[in-house]
Amino acid sequence: MKRFAIAVDGPAGSGKSTVAKAVAKRLGIIYVDTGAMYRGVAYNCIQKGVNCSDEKAVLALLDGIHLEILPTEEGQKIFLENQDITEKIRTQKIGQGASEVAVIQSVRQKLGDMQRAMARKNSVVMDGRDIGTYVLPQAEVKIYMDAGVDERTMRRMGELKAKGEKPEFEAVRKEIIQRDDNDMNRQHNPLRKAPDAVYIDTTRMTIEDVVEKILTIVQEKLGEVRV
Repeated sequence: MKRFAIAVDGPAGSGKSTVAKAVAKRLGIIYVDTGAMYRGVAYNCIQKGVNCSDEKAVLALLDGIHLEILPTEEGQKIFLENQDITEKIRTQKIGQGASEVAVIQSVRQKLGDMQRAMARKNSVVMDGRDIGTYVLPQAEVKIYMDAGVDERTMRRMGELKAKGEKPEFEAVRKEIIQRDDNDMNRQHNPLRKAPDAVYIDTTRMTIEDVVEKILTIVQEKLGEVRV
């Protein structure tokens, strides 16, 4: 079968990454976590003492950044200057920084080009906030995942606790609301549901329920997928 793309969009904490990763594994194709790429840019800025909201300073670093995203048997790995930063970018601070650099059009252009190049070479499940509308508007399958803000807060707290952090509910909730505002109201390529995307509210659904629903949608749109 020819290459195909599945675009999964939605706000922070909607379960995109977990579900997209599982769908890719079930289909035997590559999973691309685009959010990790923005986190990589933010990590680079923070490590070098650059304010993620300072567009001029961020752009000065962008030209020389060497960022790679590679699939492995253990899952997707992200490298900055050949250093594995996969685990280092999963903090609240880096997440907020990613939301800030993501409003900069030049950052979105550079990472979007990298993401499209990956999709040209492989069948992919790609998640983010503008995949179906900007990065891969011709994706054969488009999904928009959502969930209530309190549900998304609890999910994010679970992730942070698993990493040994001690998050506070109101602080995490405030961060998610701020990220939603940044994502939905930025000037370039804001978060929104593509007209032809299937909307899934995951609030009361298990991960497996969402995975099975998406696989059913894939089968309906593409038929029996052979990889």
